[in-house]
Amino acid sequence: MKREKTDSMLAICIDNAGYEMSLERRKVYPVLPDESAARSSYVRVVDETGEDYLFPASRFILLPVTREVEAAVLAETQA
Repeated sequence: MKREKTDSMLAICIDNAGYEMSLERRKVYPVLPDESAARSSYVRVVDETGEDYLFPASRFILLPVTREVEAAVLAETQA
């Protein structure tokens, strides 16, 4: 069985306190690469407004996925 390369990341929000207008608990969000943010324990996600913002990484469970999985999951959550 060939192992697929994981080159994308999804984030599941587990804490939206103080960000209720931007984040929805248990929702899956796309993650944009940002090495500087990651070094500071932040993650850049595309939130409810459709814009990307930095949030504390502790508010999410981060899942490495393939691009195909990312596209399939986001297509379902945005339907």
